[in-house]
Amino acid sequence: MASFIDRVVLHCSAGNGGHGVASIHREKFKPLGGPDGGNGGRGGDVVLVVDSSAHTLLDFHHHPHQHAGNGKQGAGSHRNGAEGGDLELRVPNGTVVLDETGEVLADLTGTGARFVAAQGGRGGLGNSALASPRRKAPGFALLGEPGEARDLILELKSVADVGLVGFPSAGKSSLIAAMSAARPKIADYPFTTLVPNLGVVSAGDTTFTVADVPGLIPGAAQGKGLGLDFLRHIERCAVLLHVLDCATLDPGRDPLSDLDALEAELAQYEGTFGDLLARPRLVALNKTDIPEGAELAELVRPELEARGLRVFEISAVSHAGLRALTFALAEAVEADRAARPDPEATRIVLTPKAVDDTGFMVVPDPADVGGFIVHGDKPERWVRQTSFDNDEAVGYLADRLARLGVEAELAKLGAEPGAAVTIGEVTFDFEPTGGIDDSQYTPTRRGTDERLENITRPNPTQRLAAKKARRIRDDDLDADWADETAADDADWADETAADEADRA
Repeated sequence: MASFIDRVVLHCSAGNGGHGVASIHREKFKPLGGPDGGNGGRGGDVVLVVDSSAHTLLDFHHHPHQHAGNGKQGAGSHRNGAEGGDLELRVPNGTVVLDETGEVLADLTGTGARFVAAQGGRGGLGNSALASPRRKAPGFALLGEPGEARDLILELKSVADVGLVGFPSAGKSSLIAAMSAARPKIADYPFTTLVPNLGVVSAGDTTFTVADVPGLIPGAAQGKGLGLDFLRHIERCAVLLHVLDCATLDPGRDPLSDLDALEAELAQYEGTFGDLLARPRLVALNKTDIPEGAELAELVRPELEARGLRVFEISAVSHAGLRALTFALAEAVEADRAARPDPEATRIVLTPKAVDDTGFMVVPDPADVGGFIVHGDKPERWVRQTSFDNDEAVGYLADRLARLGVEAELAKLGAEPGAAVTIGEVTFDFEPTGGIDDSQYTPTRRGTDERLENITRPNPTQRLAAKKARRIRDDDLDADWADETAADDADWADETAADEADRA
């Protein structure tokens, strides 16, 4: 038997973008035919899609980690890499998406509603796309962006017109079974209903849905019993029906005290869709087929009507009073539908960029005196797509940052040459180029950039030489330590021998 899961934590990660490739076209009699490296493919997105055939979040409870496909790397002869396949996850109607802080990101209602949970990474450009009149044969390509990874909370909140509110064993399941074709579990013990049940009810020309949810007890708004599971599924209901047990055997309980306890819990619950007590509420005095129940219903009915509530004496077993109750609920539902504004057509909102919006922001680094941090989508993306073991790629990044105005802004804020500048996860020394950009610079040998020759960043040969020097130095220190240890051992042996001679 399948379990009902209405709240899960989803760990989703989009696909990484494929790397671009640096390639030169070669054929007979044309050894250098120009750059022909293709672009990397885009990484796949993780998309949540409402499907009418999905009724629970059970799949994500057993498989909380979901990954979209990665983009493929480009190839020579202008061949772009394949895009990663989008991963579409089917969710039930009424799924609410929240982030780790509890902020609502999307409310998915209606079949076909979509929400991009994680965005796939962009593919890197190949050297054919990076060619320019000055840089005719780039010896580098851009790396693919990593896909977005997010932890989301999915909550299922039932979409129904009428919600049944009542204590355990008040007869809610029997009532929805008598009013509709729903067949929930019915038994003579509390908390028989552990999962919501939906039923479709027809009254004349009006058709509406009724939600039977787990029973409510005092303290449910703080999570006692199944309270939160109960209250979550009536947030969307337009009309609430209090089902009161007129034949309860529990001492100290009666319909009036039950109603007060129910409304107190509704008032304390802080839902996403407004105050629950502000919605139309009706009262059904159930189990009037029992003589004691009928007498109690007649006794409390005037008090309930004095509170402004419409009261109906019913029996879910004999179906007495159900027709009047059904048409009253249909009337309340129709009134709520008529009061709602007509849905507006989807509009495309264009937000132009501000005149003074440079696309980045430079702030002082609080952890490093004299250092700076550059924030912005473009600079951070460019850094992620740069291969730092290629000097020409680093020079191209410097050109892009200079054209964007990052270098000028750093100089304006007083950045000195050699100052630590952090962009994303990379920190480098500030070396102003003096306004030289890609339109003025003519590259020489592929993979190199003479503008970086005066930068103190060691090249691979220098790093290897430094490693060998450290190894030789460590070997010399080990040898010195061994000589000192041997000398100490010899001294100790001589002293020991002398002590033994004196004792003899």
